[in-house]
Amino acid sequence: MRLRLLRQQAAAGDIHLLFGDEAEALTHPYLAHCWAARGADLRVEAPGRARKRALLGVLDHARRELVVLTSGTKRSGDFVALLGRLDRDYAPRPGRTDRPVVLALDNGPIHTSKASRKALAERPWLTVEWLPKYAPELNDIERSWRDLKRHYLAHQTFRDADALDAAIHQAVQAPNHERQTPTCAPISRAA
Repeated sequence: MRLRLLRQQAAAGDIHLLFGDEAEALTHPYLAHCWAARGADLRVEAPGRARKRALLGVLDHARRELVVLTSGTKRSGDFVALLGRLDRDYAPRPGRTDRPVVLALDNGPIHTSKASRKALAERPWLTVEWLPKYAPELNDIERSWRDLKRHYLAHQTFRDADALDAAIHQAVQAPNHERQTPTCAPISRAA
């Protein structure tokens, strides 16, 4: 019930509602919705050992914009770096409309560590709405992670973690750009 109210406030422009969480991506292929002829094995080349990148992100509910930082680890220090990015985009400053910022987070260890709690406390402009530890259906960013993996990173093998990192950032920019471009071109009046 509380999340529904926060979503309504964000849609009305009264607050910034952000959903934060982490995910992982592998250099080996993520298989999604693929097919093969009946009786045939589906094989995707995946040489070497899989490397992974941690994705730490925030989804702005109203703008549907995804902000992602990547890291080789998924630790409190990485989460604090993400909060630093939020400082740049959402912290109050002169000339910026001052709206409350609510960050919905699960109770995972990366969010509840001493370093993370201290970093959250240092940002009085940021209110945290705590979600249950295992309730992905409540966190809107989970759908963004699924779409990112299913539509932009699926069926590909990356030669190393740096190539995967570049693909992740390119994949994040694509849907963000799609959401900001108008769907219909203006139609000029015919005389």
